[in-house]
Amino acid sequence: MALILSLDTSTKVCSVAVHDDGELIGQQSYHLQKSHSSLLPLIIEQVMDNCEFKLSQLAAIALSAGPGSYTGLRIGTATAKGLTYALNIPLIALDSLDTMIEQIRPIVDVGSILCPMIDARRMEVYCKLVEQHEIWPTAPLVVEADTFDEIKDGPLIFFGNGSDKLKALFPNVRYVPDVHPSAAHMGRMAFDKFKESDFEDIAYFEPDYLKEYRTNVPSQKFKV
Repeated sequence: MALILSLDTSTKVCSVAVHDDGELIGQQSYHLQKSHSSLLPLIIEQVMDNCEFKLSQLAAIALSAGPGSYTGLRIGTATAKGLTYALNIPLIALDSLDTMIEQIRPIVDVGSILCPMIDARRMEVYCKLVEQHEIWPTAPLVVEADTFDEIKDGPLIFFGNGSDKLKALFPNVRYVPDVHPSAAHMGRMAFDKFKESDFEDIAYFEPDYLKEYRTNVPSQKFKV
């Protein structure tokens, strides 16, 4: 049994889940702004108690490590590091956008090009493009009217809170609402990394912010 506790604080949603060999056992989440520091320890305790597990039974901690909110990522990282150090168990880091893709794959057609987006303010988003393989890697992107002109191989699907502001600019794209990074969808990927011993160095690990905090320099467009 590989019992893994998953944490996600990369957006305003604070979520915690427990998976056993990749299978979801229990989860809890709150859609509250600026509440991670007060909620996260309590949610962890409640989820573990409700699932009738002890922290000492955990095999690893999985963390949604960015991109996303600077403050949220710092809180999640500090909590995950503290737990892994105290329990002497490994830390597994996952891309926040990949957990969004994990949610949406079962409800979209094969051949669709998936574009998860996390809001990075103004017309900038953190995003990536994926079909069966990665087309564009995770990066900050300033969105313009011609940004996706070269994508012609399949229907585009936008989702995540960064996509909400693009509906007027791209009216013909399919939008899937209410998709956000979630600890409940980290289980399979975390278990795969656990089996491969793909762990982070707890002492040196930092979240994937993608850009400097509060920078005013816009990101460059993707070049493919």
